[in-house]
Amino acid sequence: MLLLAMDTATPAVTVALHDGEAVVASSSQVDARRHGELLLPAVDLVLKEAGLKLDAVTGIVVGVGPGPYTGLRVGLVTAAAFSSALGVPVHGLCTLDGLAYASGIDGPFAVATDARRKEVYWARYEDFRTRAGDASVDRPADIAGQLAGLPVVGAGARLYPEAFPDARDPEHQSAAALAGLAAEKLAGGEGGFLDPLPMYLRRPDAQVPKNYKVVTPK
Repeated sequence: MLLLAMDTATPAVTVALHDGEAVVASSSQVDARRHGELLLPAVDLVLKEAGLKLDAVTGIVVGVGPGPYTGLRVGLVTAAAFSSALGVPVHGLCTLDGLAYASGIDGPFAVATDARRKEVYWARYEDFRTRAGDASVDRPADIAGQLAGLPVVGAGARLYPEAFPDARDPEHQSAAALAGLAAEKLAGGEGGFLDPLPMYLRRPDAQVPKNYKVVTPK
């Protein structure tokens, strides 16, 4: 097994290789505006560090979000392209599950990432491997009561300390954690993988304007 994992659903552009037992190489950079520029060089970097070629990869793991429209699609399109070129499967995982897995918290907690517009993407967990329900997007003040007394992992907790006073690490997503979770699932014959399709939870910012004037010739 050699899994190439990537996630661009958050400001972290993160890539890792996992051989089924441990992370072989990883790279993470936090830059919310350069997903498209940073992802492929990061893939090259981890392959070079591991001393491997791309054709050694047996599966792709990708975070499907939730996340903003543009950044999220960079990782998903790249994963689909590698899958097609190599003839290997793509295993989609909720981005929040990667953060939860990396936390190692063995008890109830939540994960919250920045959704912009003064909102967070979030989900509750029974432990670091078990999500309790679907991911959602809400204003921090609207869910503070539901999460009162719980640790909250992720950048969303640090952005809104008044709503989430017990912020925990990690702050940013890690493809190494996402790969580790996928490797555990595959080794144990578990299901739970998602289709490699974007999980937006809301409409994109860019939309076709209503009642726009047609200027092309008839």
